[in-house]
Amino acid sequence: MQTFAGLGSVPHGFGPSAVTIGKFDGLHTGHRVVIEDLLTLAGDDLEPVVVTFDRNPLQLLRPDRSPAPLVGLEQKLELLESVGVGATVVLRFDEALASLEAEAFVDQVLLGPLGMRSLLVGDDFRFGRYGRGDVPLLERMGRERGFAVQVQQQVLKESRRVSSTWIRELLGAGAIEEAAELLGRPPAVRGEVVHGAHRGRELGFPTANLDQQSDGMIPADGVYAGRLVDRSFDPPVTYPAAISVGSNPTFDGVPPKQVEAYVLDETLDLYGHLVDIEFTHRIRGQVAYTGIDPLIAQMTLDVEHVRALTG
Repeated sequence: MQTFAGLGSVPHGFGPSAVTIGKFDGLHTGHRVVIEDLLTLAGDDLEPVVVTFDRNPLQLLRPDRSPAPLVGLEQKLELLESVGVGATVVLRFDEALASLEAEAFVDQVLLGPLGMRSLLVGDDFRFGRYGRGDVPLLERMGRERGFAVQVQQQVLKESRRVSSTWIRELLGAGAIEEAAELLGRPPAVRGEVVHGAHRGRELGFPTANLDQQSDGMIPADGVYAGRLVDRSFDPPVTYPAAISVGSNPTFDGVPPKQVEAYVLDETLDLYGHLVDIEFTHRIRGQVAYTGIDPLIAQMTLDVEHVRALTG
């Protein structure tokens, strides 16, 4: 997949193309239907192109309402490549882009640089300054400028639109398996393994602690079954893991939303490694124990539960 960081990176004469636009946060099953339709629309004659943004536009427009991203930008690009997108243009969402009128967005972003011949958008698509652009405007401009507009209907599951918002609700409730069904894969957090307080090692369960600046939405506090994917190798190496999320209420001074993964049956030095922590099942919520021995006993049970689920 070709990835263009801004329109200035798109080579002269690129295209002709079939384009879709969106945040594509998480690239969930609804997004995948859009991509499948884009590839069909492109056929053999057009380059399938996704136009997306380096951040959620709400981070600039309404930071108080901007939700936690389901994936980081690097993760999103990898997911787009995995489903066959030919090229992705990552636009920096800044004041200049936010203030661009809808007609100028079409001319300066889609037609000129990308040579767009077909455009695929959702039925509720809005764009341009103050969101004034909509599907009727696109259809009128298409007739005038010579590009086709195809409207993608919403993808529903149990009468509800499949959306990143719904997935965030599920992750916030710890409903990992339901979130995975909508995503089409296990939810994951990516980050560097850093030194922690080494309490897990002292208890007999050494954990890989994720840096607080990780990418991806961290699910509700609790203990999970899942996998640690070490991305320092090519191809990445995967291990079954018991995962703890939260502040660890038995001990003081643990930062909130700490992600720790205990790799089963392995002794590894993961410090400084970039890893994905994938969540497959929720084992239980967090509990504050009155002493070390009850905590160790519970951790032993948790690990056996994880082993049964991941074995």
